[in-house]
Amino acid sequence: MPSRRQTLALGLAGLCAPAILSSGALAQAWRPSRSVRLIVPFAPGGSNDIVARIIAEPVGQILGQSVVIENRSGAGSVIGSEAAARSPADGYTLLINSAHATVPAIVARMPYNAVTDFEGVAVAGFSPHTLVVNPGVQARTAAELVALLRANPGRYNFATAGIGSGVHLAGLVLLSRMNIQAEMVHYRGGGPGVAALVSGEAQFGTPTMASSLGQIRGNGVRVLAVLSEQRSPALPDTPSATEAGIPGVVHEEFFPITTPKNTPPEIVAALGAAFRQGIQQSAARLNELAGVTPREGFDTSAKVMDLVREGVESYTRILRAAGVQAE
Repeated sequence: MPSRRQTLALGLAGLCAPAILSSGALAQAWRPSRSVRLIVPFAPGGSNDIVARIIAEPVGQILGQSVVIENRSGAGSVIGSEAAARSPADGYTLLINSAHATVPAIVARMPYNAVTDFEGVAVAGFSPHTLVVNPGVQARTAAELVALLRANPGRYNFATAGIGSGVHLAGLVLLSRMNIQAEMVHYRGGGPGVAALVSGEAQFGTPTMASSLGQIRGNGVRVLAVLSEQRSPALPDTPSATEAGIPGVVHEEFFPITTPKNTPPEIVAALGAAFRQGIQQSAARLNELAGVTPREGFDTSAKVMDLVREGVESYTRILRAAGVQAE
């Protein structure tokens, strides 16, 4: 994963930190005169949609204008991201996309550049993916699932959140590292992908924690592992990838918030300050509802885009080592 993962976790203690914007700073900063659009390039119910809706209200209160969520799904987030990249650079259109750094590693002909066509605003947080199955699948551990898939190559459906999504990449890592085969079925976002797992249309997947947490807690799907080196506080009884016997199958998503390239620096700074404060205020809800943990270290536009750039390089390296080429 990108080296920025080593930045310190905010934790709930961040709720007690001093406010990022003082009343004087707010008076001097750029303020929007109408609603701000936050594009989610996936269908409702996925991790990006959930995270966006958690932070939209406090950010809107800080900015003095509502933050309106616009779901523009398709092509593994490419359609919505391209719309954001081509929008006026005036501060009224933003993008939240946890697949922003993974898509360039999978899609050969990109209609935009994930790094040079955007300005960084903030990072909403980090969250590991999960390994889950439909309750009807005869596997109660990750090792049992791997054995089942090896004995039945290509028989079981794997649900992704679309080509180029983090779920797609996590699935490719799982199949490659464990030397197993399955039928990849691409849905229009994390929500539809998890719905397919619940219904049995797909039998297993590696959804984000945000999109799967509710169904895991409600027994709509059975969780076998958290795809991280350590257990997650949101699912303390679920083994990590190493504990579950699938070492190396580790994938963590992060949520960069960006705006079109050439947005004036004072606007980017004002948006960044507002979003960082809104994220800080939402830290407890992000962790409880989405398994997402904010982290320090992304307080400038350059640092946000450095994270994206490092992600593109890291994911590309992982996929090429696994024998997966961009298509």
